[in-house]
Formats: sequence, structure tokens, C-alpha cells
Amino acid sequence: MARNVVISGGGTGIGLAAAGLFAADGDQVLLLGRRAHVLDRAGVPGALTFAADLAEPAEVRAVAAFVARELGTVDVLIHSAGGNGLLEPPATGDDPLDAVAHSWNTTFRTNTLAAALLSEALKDRLAEPGGRVLFLSSIAAFRGTGVVSYAAAKAALHPYAHRLARRLGPRGVTVNVVAPGYIEDTGFFGEEPDAVGEQRRERARAEALTGRTGMPGDVAATLHWLASPHAGHITSQIVQVNGGAERGH
Repeated sequence: MARNVVISGGGTGIGLAAAGLFAADGDQVLLLGRRAHVLDRAGVPGALTFAADLAEPAEVRAVAAFVARELGTVDVLIHSAGGNGLLEPPATGDDPLDAVAHSWNTTFRTNTLAAALLSEALKDRLAEPGGRVLFLSSIAAFRGTGVVSYAAAKAALHPYAHRLARRLGPRGVTVNVVAPGYIEDTGFFGEEPDAVGEQRRERARAEALTGRTGMPGDVAATLHWLASPHAGHITSQIVQVNGGAERGH
């Protein structure tokens, strides 16, 4: 039976790769993102699109109204929107505290607040039993590496997901987190110089026990499986997809 799948950040990278898998199953996919032109060119067969800033309550309310009208029930909700702030407009002025405030405000809005607002807006529309909520975290949440505000924003999703799992578990809804390592072909690092980008990729390859970097399809396949009936007894977990670069937890 076809399901209704809502994916934030569905126009690029991991979200787009996941959208393709669900669409191939015949599911009805709704792609959310801030940039309408990116959603329009995503090319997912039969997908609906809705452009919104998910860190703004008024725009999330508009998304919820659209979902109620077009889908009714949400079977799978995937939070793939976010980023480390490198693609956002830079802070204005030269004061270093302004730069710190800009970084933390930006990363928490796009990664944490947006996911929490969308979850709260749609939680009563989740299919029961069988609904699935999936958050995208990062290896940085365990390591505190890279843009530290981004690492903190992703780590903040973990307790929220655990709390949501407790709230929704009695309804037969599971909530899990997928934490990728370095993933190529996402635009996550912006326009890095080739030499810098290759150095980063080489470090990621060296860390991974599999000897390669991750691809969007690696994470999308994990999301797809966690959303399947086969994963119905898995909830409140953080699943790492990093080739063994970070282990345990």
C-alpha cells in the first residue's frame, strides 16, 4: 500500500536520495525546503513540493495546512533539512561576538528548531500504528568537530528524538535518528577549493574502516529501511552511517 512521505530538505543531497527510494515504491512524496526552484527541479516522479522556512512557525502552520489538505495522514516524516551555516549569508560587522551569535542562531534554527516545529505540527497526523519519524544528525554530534555550533545543534536533536519516541510509542509510532559521517555529493561544504575538498575526502577515507567515503544513497537506504515494517520494533535509537569512522555510543 502506498504511503505518504514528508521529507524536509528533500530537494538535494540525502533528502533527495531518500525521496527517490520512496517514490520508486509508489509512495506519495512531499518535498519541503526553503528554495522553490530547487524543489521544482528535484525531478522526483509524482512528488508534491512546498517551499517554506521551517524555522518560522507561521510557515510551518502553512505546511501543516497543506499536508492536511493534500495528504491527510503522514506515514513517514524525515527531517533532512539543515546545514552547517556555510551556505547562509555571513554575519555582518567585524565584532567576533556577532559572528558567534550568527553561527549559533543560524545552525540551531535550521537544524534543531525547524525539526522540532515540523514534528510538533505534524505529530497528530502520523499514522497509528506504523508511523515513522526520522531525524538526520551527524558524526559531528559525537565529536564536536567542524563548525561547533552545527555539532551542538545536531546533538540537540538526540534528546528531543528520545522524548518524542516516548510520547509517540504508545500510538505505535517509532522515532529514530540517523547520524551520517562524511557524505559526498551533497553540497554540504559549499564551494570548497578542490585541494581542500580532496584533503577532506582523503581524511574521511582514511578514517572509514570500509576504505571509502559515504554517498547519499548509503544514508537514504538506512532511512528507507527504518521506515519499513521490518523496523517496527526499533525506536529511540541513533544509527550511525559512517563506515566505522565513529563507533559505539
